[in-house]
Amino acid sequence: MNNTKKTITMIDVAKDAGVGTMTVSRALREPTKVSPETRQTVMTSVMKLGYVIDATAAALSSKRTRIVGAVVSTLDQSIFAETIRGLTNGLQASGQQLLVATTDYDKDKESELISAMIGRKPEAIILTSSEQSESAISLIKAANILTIETWEIPKKPIFAAVGFSNRDAGQSITKHLLEVGRKKIAFLGVDRDGDTRGRLRHQGYCDVIENKHQNLSELQSPKIGYLGPDYGASGLNMILKKWPDVDAIVCASDAIAFGVYCEANRKGIQVPTDLAITGFGDFDYARDSGVGLTTVRINGEKIGQVTSELISESNSGVDISGRVVDLGFEVVRRLTS
Repeated sequence: MNNTKKTITMIDVAKDAGVGTMTVSRALREPTKVSPETRQTVMTSVMKLGYVIDATAAALSSKRTRIVGAVVSTLDQSIFAETIRGLTNGLQASGQQLLVATTDYDKDKESELISAMIGRKPEAIILTSSEQSESAISLIKAANILTIETWEIPKKPIFAAVGFSNRDAGQSITKHLLEVGRKKIAFLGVDRDGDTRGRLRHQGYCDVIENKHQNLSELQSPKIGYLGPDYGASGLNMILKKWPDVDAIVCASDAIAFGVYCEANRKGIQVPTDLAITGFGDFDYARDSGVGLTTVRINGEKIGQVTSELISESNSGVDISGRVVDLGFEVVRRLTS
């Protein structure tokens, strides 16, 4: 008895859907070139029959891999996940797929991942850091692959950039605390080579505070990894030990700020009467946990959407070299300030 299962082909899908094979090909690889109704008909047949695209053969025949690589710092913070969602939705509409790798803020690991991505011949590479090693930049330029830096506005992008100024964001949230009458404002964050954005937010704090009051910075230097609420709790204790009369803390992320808030409650510190707290990112729990965290809102999904649009433009023959899209940010005042 022969138990070999018949391989489903594009011809089988076309027959089942009642369309031509070229229509099936377009629906799968260039969905914007067919109507939504036709694509739905084709996808219904694909799912029913269990058809799987031979990506290797497709890449050889079209000379396009339809892969976009994203090298991101972490997926532990939901806002990067929002950027990935925006990218994925935008790329799927043009028949491309997203391949994601995380660096854990390790610059050596980032270079290795960029090299591995280039080996897959992607049509574009997305980065969430704006300060790559010289070796990584050399690899990218030698491969001549469209590269879009996100989550920061670099002075000289490798190719193009979509994001906002982290330094300006640090300045704005610090100015907010001064405007509401705070006198002794500390900063709680990290200081590590792979976290350029965090350093820029801290620099923004320093820009403002050093002209007004004493610089009260508490910075940890983990080599890799994500710092969350636990670090916020321990960080508050370190700050209070050094500066017991502090009346506000600028936190490098919402996760750190949430930890500061919880530890303040445990200590009986009244927020915001005795201590104002601000975060960065506007994660779900900043809005919905009942804390009412004052923070800097970033539209992570929009960053992903605009990045996918730039890739689409480039694929259409538009030269996007040097293009910089500044999506800005918003200081959102809530209950903690």
